[in-house]
Amino acid sequence: MQYYIGIDLGTSSVKSLLMREDGEIIDIAQEGYDIIKPQQQYAQQDMNLLCQAAERTIQAILVKHSGIKENIRGIGYSGQMHGLVMIDKNRNLIRDAIIWADQRSGEEIRDIYSVIPEEEYKEVVLNSLSTGFLITSLMWVKKHEPKIYAKIFKVMLPKDYLRYKMCGELGTDMSDASSAVIFDTKNRQWAWKFIERLGIKREFFVPCHEAYEIAGEVTQECERNTGLKAGTKLVYGGGDSLMQGIGNGIISPGTLSANIGTSSQLSCTIPQPLHDSLYRTNTFCHVREDRWMLMGANLSGGVALKWLMKNILDMQSYDEMTALAEKVPAGSSGLLFLPYLSGERTPYNNPDAKGIYLGLTLKHTRAEMIRSTMEGIIFGMKNSLEIFRDMGIEFQRIFASGGGARGRLFRQIQADMFGKEIYTSIGKEQACVGAAITAAVGTGGYASYEEACDRIVCLSKDTVIPDLENQKIYQERYEVYKELYPRNKELFDCSIHREGL
Repeated sequence: MQYYIGIDLGTSSVKSLLMREDGEIIDIAQEGYDIIKPQQQYAQQDMNLLCQAAERTIQAILVKHSGIKENIRGIGYSGQMHGLVMIDKNRNLIRDAIIWADQRSGEEIRDIYSVIPEEEYKEVVLNSLSTGFLITSLMWVKKHEPKIYAKIFKVMLPKDYLRYKMCGELGTDMSDASSAVIFDTKNRQWAWKFIERLGIKREFFVPCHEAYEIAGEVTQECERNTGLKAGTKLVYGGGDSLMQGIGNGIISPGTLSANIGTSSQLSCTIPQPLHDSLYRTNTFCHVREDRWMLMGANLSGGVALKWLMKNILDMQSYDEMTALAEKVPAGSSGLLFLPYLSGERTPYNNPDAKGIYLGLTLKHTRAEMIRSTMEGIIFGMKNSLEIFRDMGIEFQRIFASGGGARGRLFRQIQADMFGKEIYTSIGKEQACVGAAITAAVGTGGYASYEEACDRIVCLSKDTVIPDLENQKIYQERYEVYKELYPRNKELFDCSIHREGL
């Protein structure tokens, strides 16, 4: 019997999953860590700590399943997207990674568009620039940390550094590379002309490959650190949003993935590199040559509930929060939440946007605050759904994944707001499963993604059906929700960003 490992290097934790070739999940190990915020708008992580955490999760699994390492055929990766990791010529890290949640590089977006006109830029990369993307963070380092910039040998995405530490080979995959947004997304290569016009060395950028291609083999050092057998094949893997989709069996058009993790995304597979005419969504390369992904991204997904639990309500668990929220009717008794706690991407792409609770009265309790926060997260995803429909995207199913798939209340809110049945797959940690499937395809365990997904991914029978009365309530509240940002934009733009304010 052959086995595969899928590693998901997330924002709040890393998870490793051991999967048998028929799809049975043998074990999962997880270790958490924090975001470093030296200033309010900053979001960084120490990649050495993240890699050590990943090694410990692999080791924890292999200690429990001794002897199995001989039968591990391949290892795949899923990772938080967009972030900037930099190494020097000795291949050592030269600063903390600047991750996707970082908001410091708004001025650098304007600088880039002053060199390359905005429409010209978007026509090639098929995306709007945002703070927290590799290229905007790199331009920030170039301007504000010139001594660090002068040391750069290579730049890469977070999961790519973990894979390098395990196999000693530098590279990235098409999905993560396109999420750096200095990429020719239609032609699946770095946007070399733009790189040169911005005064960046071509040599900074690592080679790009498809997600399923072999990236290298486990080194002797990695064997000592993890217990994996030296020589075990590693594939490049992909961004977490894409791996979530693969873990739910989504490789062909016609199905949407609604994922709620730290952030939240609505995404689908498309056979051509389509893009929203206003660039409110993202178009990235998918896991193989004939696929792309269309995605609407919201920066505050599950992190909004975590903030409410830890910073405001001083509660101990999400289960406790959900139990309270279930007692509140749809619409949260008139309380409405705008989930822009870290700025926003879809549909407004504004790092200065802020969160709002609208309609608070003396009758409201923490139960209404919890449910309205959950509803606000899904309202944000509904924005993306409207854009997809306007683009003519047709779909038959919506799959929920991440934290938004685990609780029935979250799935019911999605069904009621989206007006569609909500499906889930059996098992947990779809990003890890997607990474393991990619390893299986890349190392020859399966001939194609379709074959692997058909064999491995199984639908849960617990399908959630929309409630017609709740649908009416949410449609009315959504019309109010859509007014919150436009009516407050000037106030957001006037905000003063100083430490302590």
